[in-house]
Amino acid sequence: MFQMDAAKVTELKHFIDQCKANPSIIHTPSLAFFKTYLQSLGARFPPETKSEKGDIDMADSGEYSDSKRPIEDDDEIVESDIDLDNTDVVEPDNHPPQKMGDPAVEVTEEKRDAAQTEKSKAMDAISEGKLEEAIDHLTEAIMLNPTSAILYATRGGVFVKLKKPLAAIRDADAALAINPNSAKGYKVRGMARAMLGQWEHAATDLHEASKLDYDDEIGLVLKKVEPNARKIEEHHRKYERLRKERELKKAEHERKQQAEAQEREALSALKEGQVIGIHSAKELDPKLNAASKTSRLAILYFTASWCGPCRMIAPIFTSLAAKYLKVVFLKVDIDEARDVAARWNISSVPTFYFIKNGKEIDKVVGADKNELERKVKQHSG
Repeated sequence: MFQMDAAKVTELKHFIDQCKANPSIIHTPSLAFFKTYLQSLGARFPPETKSEKGDIDMADSGEYSDSKRPIEDDDEIVESDIDLDNTDVVEPDNHPPQKMGDPAVEVTEEKRDAAQTEKSKAMDAISEGKLEEAIDHLTEAIMLNPTSAILYATRGGVFVKLKKPLAAIRDADAALAINPNSAKGYKVRGMARAMLGQWEHAATDLHEASKLDYDDEIGLVLKKVEPNARKIEEHHRKYERLRKERELKKAEHERKQQAEAQEREALSALKEGQVIGIHSAKELDPKLNAASKTSRLAILYFTASWCGPCRMIAPIFTSLAAKYLKVVFLKVDIDEARDVAARWNISSVPTFYFIKNGKEIDKVVGADKNELERKVKQHSG
């Protein structure tokens, strides 16, 4: 009979307790074989979260938190569906384009009269429900008088009744090209666009038609078009706001990253716990800038090899550097770095300047170790 080592049994019990406390552990990639086995026995697990699906266990790695997670360019916002009333929307009519008149044709009075006769026949056919016959008469009328916006708009209206929105839009466009203020042209195109589910464009056309010549039919269509158009507009505004927020968040994230990088670069120029020797103004400026970028107090200690009090205070300065790790301790030999001594108008040593954010905030002249430490403690907080 198989016997399992007692220590292994204890470990297994501990693992099971962990699974009970946090069932998502089972989604760990290294436990895939165990998960598959349990599934074969009919086990069911909580859904896998996004972080658990990745190759890296973010919770264990500690590399990223929500606030530090990088915002990727492909981390696009997925728009939700819009709940629209599409009950009367039809498929586009993919028939060959209808005949259109030649605007270059000269329209005589005789042709204009003949076109009017054909239009009258079309209206009779419409009243009798003979829509295809009406199309034929209106097409003949357009061939006779291709400069009439109302003929195109009227034929477009028949195409709407035939549920041929693309043909209706072609006629409406032709009518509006002839007469940009054709109310019937806007009305027909708006109704056709509504049939195609182009709610925003439909609303624009129908509102324009109602300004030019309102009728009850326009109002009836707008009652259905406007709610859909408003939903789409609100949807677009919502996701445009979300995209702008994402861009602002991304910009802020990049700004913080840049600031952190600059701070890391500044910190790399500083030596915590040590006294940094300065040999020229060229060396001093980067150190003071680094201290400013990291909001640290900098203490500029002017000394000389021949100065007895300087030799006495030097070990104190070094011990303070080891104690106050967030303070930048800089040491300048006035005989070696004459340009620095001249810039700071040094007349006696030792002299200690306390500098914060690039500005002198205090100083100590002489080798008074108690006063020096008091000032360091005061300004390093």
